[in-house]
Amino acid sequence: MISSVGTDDLACCSALLDAMQNLHGPSLSAALGGIASGFLKRPGGKYLPGPAPDGDMLKQAVEYEGEHFGYYCFPDSAGAYSALECQRLAMLAGFTGRLLQRQADTERRARSLDQIEAKLEQQAQILNQMHESVITMDPAGFITSWNRGAEQLFGYTALEAIGRNVLFLYENEDEGDSLADMFLEQGGREMEVRRRKKSGETFWASLSLSVMRDQHGNPIGLIGYINDITERKNAEKLIHHLAYYDSLTGLPNRTLLTRTVDQALLEARQDSMHGCVMFIDLNRFKPINDTLGHVAGDMLLVEVAIRLRRALREQDVVARLGADEFAVALFDIDKDYHTGFVAQKLLATFDEPFFIDGHELRVGASIGVSMYPEDASDTETLLRLADIAMYRAKRGGDNNEGGYAYYSEEMNRNTLDLLRIETGLLHAFEYDELLLYYQPKVDMLAGAITGAEALVRWQHPERGLLLPGEFIPIAEETGLIVQLSDWVLDAVCRQARSWKEAGLAPIRIALNVTAREFTRSLPDRVRAALNKHRLGGEWLELEITESMLMHSTDRVISIMEKICSLGITISLDDFGTGYSSLSYLKRFPINTLKIDRSFTMGIPEDTNDCAIASAIIGIAKQLRHKVIAEGVETEKQFNFLKEAGCNELQGYIFSPPVPAGDFHHMLLEGRRLKVVGEHPSLPLDDFGV
Repeated sequence: MISSVGTDDLACCSALLDAMQNLHGPSLSAALGGIASGFLKRPGGKYLPGPAPDGDMLKQAVEYEGEHFGYYCFPDSAGAYSALECQRLAMLAGFTGRLLQRQADTERRARSLDQIEAKLEQQAQILNQMHESVITMDPAGFITSWNRGAEQLFGYTALEAIGRNVLFLYENEDEGDSLADMFLEQGGREMEVRRRKKSGETFWASLSLSVMRDQHGNPIGLIGYINDITERKNAEKLIHHLAYYDSLTGLPNRTLLTRTVDQALLEARQDSMHGCVMFIDLNRFKPINDTLGHVAGDMLLVEVAIRLRRALREQDVVARLGADEFAVALFDIDKDYHTGFVAQKLLATFDEPFFIDGHELRVGASIGVSMYPEDASDTETLLRLADIAMYRAKRGGDNNEGGYAYYSEEMNRNTLDLLRIETGLLHAFEYDELLLYYQPKVDMLAGAITGAEALVRWQHPERGLLLPGEFIPIAEETGLIVQLSDWVLDAVCRQARSWKEAGLAPIRIALNVTAREFTRSLPDRVRAALNKHRLGGEWLELEITESMLMHSTDRVISIMEKICSLGITISLDDFGTGYSSLSYLKRFPINTLKIDRSFTMGIPEDTNDCAIASAIIGIAKQLRHKVIAEGVETEKQFNFLKEAGCNELQGYIFSPPVPAGDFHHMLLEGRRLKVVGEHPSLPLDDFGV
């Protein structure tokens, strides 16, 4: 075949192309040698890949654009090679080099494409193995890829989804009007959204979008990561309802009332409006409840709630405080008589009897009224004063019909008491009247002490030992809380240093942090205190409240991360009573959730408290947080919380707050919790700085 090639140049070129296309290795080298012999009409032509051969012969390098491939060689003969023959061999070598270079490029590109295809196949397999739903879209929102997780979540196959605009998955298509532009400009975002499955079912999803960019950094599309969070959202809704609504009547409870009225007071203060709080207590409810039973009593409370709600405007607030006590809040009151008119209208709702379980029941109500801003400017004080007025109304009215009364006591004496406490607190710093007590934290399984909460006391020269509730609110109101907190921080670190020098292993001491001191300077203040006393962060824990997480989220996270970088842990105090949304909880570097004592006290008799505590523990486990319950007093509470999976406890079942020396002794003796019977109930009026 090759040996039969004639001398025609075109035939040689055709043979050369055919050899390049069909032959490789030694076969190609032999064919090239034969083509060279035919081209020069000289026998013995060879093609040798690689470096130049040794010996006297005619040699011509085969190369192209600086890349060397081999040599064309002819043996030395008696007849010298003419210049034309050398020129033709050089021409053949140049053409051969160009073809070999193109062949090498083609092979490299083929290998590169094979590698790219392998990587794409590998990435596709990885995406399909992920449980998370992953989709990609072009800038206009048209789906370009759809993994197996997306198929399982939405019910659409890749063939059904790819090429369609992502809007067909939206519950509300208006959501996507400017979505793509916003994400392409901002570089990605995480949110909670509603999405629709192929079956028509809608669900809550966590959506995280990232921008895809080309080699020049220009956006070319979006990558979406989607997870079904419907169960978590339902848990949030359940916890919110259990925490803020009365399970019997469906009315807001005291916590939600306080939150709602606080917001209304803020608006009233800005608009110079007047308002009032009414405290309502039923007359003769207890004998009815005791005689007919709790079921009938509950039915009566439900009917009372319905009548109160119907008698008020939509914007008015009515709540159940507990037992047979209700509260009503009115705002935007123009005249004093308006409050009296509403009170009379509420009392009139009790004129008609209640028909409960075949019984005709007649009950009345006593109403106490406190006015904003005349009597007080905060919800708790308004409720307390309205409660006082209610007792006056109960004493002054008929036992069955009741009546209403305004709070009228002058506030000068209370103001003077506040001023005295404020002045005395300033002296307390100067004369070293403050001291710290420590309430141990105990492991639920091992029973061993794991830490303690530092609680401040004031050894008042005239009034004796004062608990925080008697001076902390005033410190917060006057701004002394920061100075007081600095004192507590320094005192705790000084005490921890003495324990360290005594040979005790590090044990975390928890400090409560108020919203006023939770500023950007807090990490530096804590670091300075640790450095001053030559301590590591493993000695401290900071307790913050939920309300701190709801404002300036990025700033709060930055502060918390700086604190955590010191080795200090952070716990979320009074969990379930604040304002935070669980959807954001995972963003904060929190180690521990602390179940508020208000939920612990009713365990296990109160089913609502049990449900709330169990839900909090369940969510904490999902978020991989530790859980500690405060206010644990009885063995029944202990057993329920332990069975529910709570990690630690803090309460009188183990120890009340004790001086530093007593706590040191507990650590030295290795005191452990031994629950042998119901622990006696002890007062729970203690909270710390």
